Amino acid sequence: MEFPSLRLLSLYVPLIGWSSLGFWLGRICPPWVGDRLGKLLFWVGVPISVLGFLRQSELSAAVWLAPVAAWLAIALGGLLGWLWLMVTLKKGQKPAQKQRPVSAHTIQSRPQQGSFLLATMMGNTGYLGFPVSLALVGPKYFAWALFYDMIGTTLGAYGLGVVMAAHFGGVQKSPLDLLRALMYNPVLWSFALGLGIHSIPLPLWLDSFLKTGAWTSITVALVLIGMRLSQLRSWRSVRLASVSLSVKMLIVPLLIGVLLSLTSLGSAEKLAIVLQVSMPPAFATLVLCEAYELDRELTVTALAMGSIGLLVTLPLWLLLFPTS
Repeated sequence: MEFPSLRLLSLYVPLIGWSSLGFWLGRICPPWVGDRLGKLLFWVGVPISVLGFLRQSELSAAVWLAPVAAWLAIALGGLLGWLWLMVTLKKGQKPAQKQRPVSAHTIQSRPQQGSFLLATMMGNTGYLGFPVSLALVGPKYFAWALFYDMIGTTLGAYGLGVVMAAHFGGVQKSPLDLLRALMYNPVLWSFALGLGIHSIPLPLWLDSFLKTGAWTSITVALVLIGMRLSQLRSWRSVRLASVSLSVKMLIVPLLIGVLLSLTSLGSAEKLAIVLQVSMPPAFATLVLCEAYELDRELTVTALAMGSIGLLVTLPLWLLLFPTS
């Protein structure tokens, strides 16, 4: 079977290569380089990639199932994570265990609970999900990954994610902060613009510029991921992070994939959604963690382990949900 080997090779070579370059650059460059690069991607690179790839995508009414699947995945991840928390907390309250030392599995504080739940719910469906989808499913079905990210993950992180972080964290912020974060997000504006001009013919040079800019932005995003990973200093909370990642990257994608198998969606569309569901925790979880004083150690460990674990889980989804 050639699809796992060739398609995974076409993804792993740039994914590992560019992120490794970013990891090296992150070690030798001052922190402000990564910050500036991140801002450049946020304000310019990713909006251009959204416009460029959206014009190459096929749009249909069925594409709106992607954000529905996104919110279902967020809800399932939160529900399963919350159930695990309840069972763990209940065990910790048993009299016989009062004098026993706290294990690495034990959730000890509300900030830790918040970090755990966010890691089970919000995935890196943009910077990491986009290149994965493009390599394994193709530009033709990029709209499915884009709708999943824009209307699912982005709104989920800046909406429900902020509410949860404020609830479990030690910082209270005005609801206006959420509104500003949404309104100032250029990716959402480029998404709306891309939908508006999707069927409008553009000059050849402009189409070429958007396409080149889109692929360049994907490459820079992979470099940035490597730089971010190089700045992560904590690898503790491994056992607790492994529980959240098992929910986020294995159980929930499998459940969503089974549900999609009961629909009339094409195999490529199903795979595009499952791949987005299976992404590791989003870097937005670290932003929320630092803004609302959640458990940074757990969040950082989940990010690092999930980014590496993705290389192991991707072949599973290609085998379970083949496109041909």
